[in-house]
Amino acid sequence: MADLAASLDRILHHLFDNFLDGYFYPFILEGLLLTIELFLLSLALSVVLGMIGAVAKLSKSRIAQANAAVYTTVIRGEPNLVTIFVIFYGGQILVNNIGDKLGLGYIDVSEFIAGTITLGVIFGSYMTETFRGAILAVPRGEIEAGYAYGMTASKVFFRITLPASIRHALPGFGNNSLVLLKDTALLSLIGLQDMLFRAQQAAGATRKPFTFYFTVAVIYLILTALSKLGLRWLNKRYSVGVRRA
Repeated sequence: MADLAASLDRILHHLFDNFLDGYFYPFILEGLLLTIELFLLSLALSVVLGMIGAVAKLSKSRIAQANAAVYTTVIRGEPNLVTIFVIFYGGQILVNNIGDKLGLGYIDVSEFIAGTITLGVIFGSYMTETFRGAILAVPRGEIEAGYAYGMTASKVFFRITLPASIRHALPGFGNNSLVLLKDTALLSLIGLQDMLFRAQQAAGATRKPFTFYFTVAVIYLILTALSKLGLRWLNKRYSVGVRRA
């Protein structure tokens, strides 16, 4: 990872040195680091919510199934940008209404926290369906073998079902994570000073929009390529011993 970070740093230096003598390099780099942090945290949250949603949909509880169905139907049925605005502004109102009742006064929810939660909630709905399908793809005989050995339901899930479902979940997980990475750019519309937001400011100051937007596009392409390499390694790691057609 250190080598990849160093390589990315050299590429960015080269881009900005050629375009603007490196003047805006630290400015855009801060936005890049914020984008990466936002991506990793929201991805982790989406995985947690997705696993909870998948387990709820596959449970025997009708209430859990109904709640999970409402969650995935509503979130997946709305454009991501609309959901971002609703959660960001609606969340601010909800938090401050609760704060007023508790006598806490005005509470300012930062764009970063709101953005992380928003993307986590949005892509948690997509991860729910990915994980649900992956769990259902695990051969029933493996699960029954676990029960035959005297394992409890929780042991069967964590020792057999969950590890075996990872391989089936990776294709969908990879697609969702790549879309999530690119959708971090949408949060610039709520004032988050990510890479795109800073590129807009630099473009306005220099009147060179193509220079900065093209640079941001190249950076996103590099991040996507690195993510695909990581996903390819994971797929190879969890496909050991699996016979391919």
